[in-house]
Amino acid sequence: MRERIEELVRKLNEASREYYQFDREIMSNVEYDALYDELEKLEKETGIVLASSPTVKVGYQVVSSLPKENHPSPMLSLDKTKSRDELRDWLGDKEGVLSWKLDGLTVVLTYEEGRLIKALTRGDGITGEVITPNAFAFDNLPVEIPEKGRVVLRGEAVIGYEDFERINEKGEYKNPRNLCSGSVRQLNSEITAQRHVRFFAFALADGGGEFIRRSEQLEWLAEQGFAVVEHVQVTGGNLTEALEGFEKKIENFDLPSDGLVLIYDDIAYGRSLGATAKFPRDGIAFKWQDEIKETVLREVVWNASRTGLINPVAVFEPVELEGTTVTRASVHNLSIVEELALGEGDTIRVYKANMIIPQIESNLTRSGTVAPPEKCPVCGGDTEIRQERGVKTLHCTNEECPARRIEAFAHFVSRDALNVEGLSKATLEKLIDGGIIREFADIFTLDRHRERIEEFYGFGEKSFDNLLAAAAKASRTTPARLLYGLGIPGIGAANGKLIARTCRNSWEKIENITFDELTAVDGIGDVMARAFRSYFDDENNRAMVSRLLDVIDLDESFEDRSGGMLEGKTFVITGSLKHFENRSALKAEIEKAGGKTSGSVSGRTDYLINNDSSSGSSKNRKAAELGVPVITEEEFLEMIK
Repeated sequence: MRERIEELVRKLNEASREYYQFDREIMSNVEYDALYDELEKLEKETGIVLASSPTVKVGYQVVSSLPKENHPSPMLSLDKTKSRDELRDWLGDKEGVLSWKLDGLTVVLTYEEGRLIKALTRGDGITGEVITPNAFAFDNLPVEIPEKGRVVLRGEAVIGYEDFERINEKGEYKNPRNLCSGSVRQLNSEITAQRHVRFFAFALADGGGEFIRRSEQLEWLAEQGFAVVEHVQVTGGNLTEALEGFEKKIENFDLPSDGLVLIYDDIAYGRSLGATAKFPRDGIAFKWQDEIKETVLREVVWNASRTGLINPVAVFEPVELEGTTVTRASVHNLSIVEELALGEGDTIRVYKANMIIPQIESNLTRSGTVAPPEKCPVCGGDTEIRQERGVKTLHCTNEECPARRIEAFAHFVSRDALNVEGLSKATLEKLIDGGIIREFADIFTLDRHRERIEEFYGFGEKSFDNLLAAAAKASRTTPARLLYGLGIPGIGAANGKLIARTCRNSWEKIENITFDELTAVDGIGDVMARAFRSYFDDENNRAMVSRLLDVIDLDESFEDRSGGMLEGKTFVITGSLKHFENRSALKAEIEKAGGKTSGSVSGRTDYLINNDSSSGSSKNRKAAELGVPVITEEEFLEMIK
């Protein structure tokens, strides 16, 4: 039994290390839970608990270059159950608070004199990473609160599924938790701000006065302006009804959640129970009992991405899971394909992780006949297997692979880049496969191929004219948009604006800005500066951009916004607009006049723009609390006349 214990400890620790330190998933949640339960059972039977066992270790040391700091007290994990009966027995005759267990990154915030002074990640439970600048970029986090005494609270930083799908168009992230972890721990808070991270408080650790109940603490946190995790008070009598209520909301719940948390409402009683080496006794996590169905694997298809990574996707006979029909599931990487020993015709067991994301739980047949393709399924180029920290991945070696190029072109024509309306990825695929589009400049010379496109690619005369008109409109652009559209690693829309502004919109200056000049720009670090210079030091890239500049109209006019009428003023925008096409257009007008925009109302906000000043929205309520003026678009336009 000792050998099995050692094997389980090794596997579980390896999976946790990959998941928490490197955001890589080498086994499913179901498999991890099963191995963990087996280990826990063996430890109880034998009395043997290794020092490295995940049942007594809280976490792993952080590995980023962010500053580190110890927590005032250890942040322990919660014990867990999937049994409703066990959950009911645990609560007994006590009252509890039942809430979502959000699946993001736990963050500890400290406020003094009403201002946010520190934000720490959970880290290993003992030591966290200091991410204070990034916390200021969270969409909904108050940086000033009414309470002036010391306040320490805990909560979850998350990215919703809607934002995840938008940001993850290129398929670079496996799930919202991975994206959130990378976003919160960025060295550049500009990137954090672009990811729409939200914070939901779930516990008050210190300050705020004397409270008898947890529910009172949560109410108080809400009064201070924090978004609080959705919760209900429960007893043994209504616990089942409350569980069913949360379960019904899952399908349309935008925030990633891996279960629920139940904690005793009576604070003193909960504290009196103490804690084990790993778990506090005043709370327990409830994980959904996954609905698992058997089906037959039809095939594993391999999808190439913009980076050259080729991802395996399992396609199986349709099966009903959690009320929907499911036919495919991502397998993430080659290591998991091999571990599951997948083969066509195998009987597999599938489920929905967090009741949302289809996953393979196990393979009952384990024929192991699926082999990675030797040729890229898109371009036919050679593939290669790469291994990093024990995880195998498959890659296309052809730098000119159309899959890479399609994603690059899709990025180039996207809304925040050149914004060629109506040029979808499907249309791009046809035009690239047909050899009509080979580089960015070709998008603006489609009129040369009218007859061929109308005849062979499903375009009628009207739709083709609409496409030409969209390309013509997009050809009038700015250096910042062009920079972002080129897809230089690390250069997002915000960084593109920073660099263009530094170079006063001169494209010649942009192409030749030095490494030292780049790193002197606030928000541009060494890694981005090197990537930028590497791109423009490449002669092929220079030549491609030169040909592109021949067919677009680049507006290099520059207006120095320092000293503008809105300099030093910060605006927040909410609600529907009447005079501007979208919020981006209104933001541009604010920036043009020297002002700044923010995603959330705080003590630093000067104006909230909302055409419905009587709205009961959270931003309006927050503005009222802080005395921030709420103005309409018309009033804003009067300000900049």
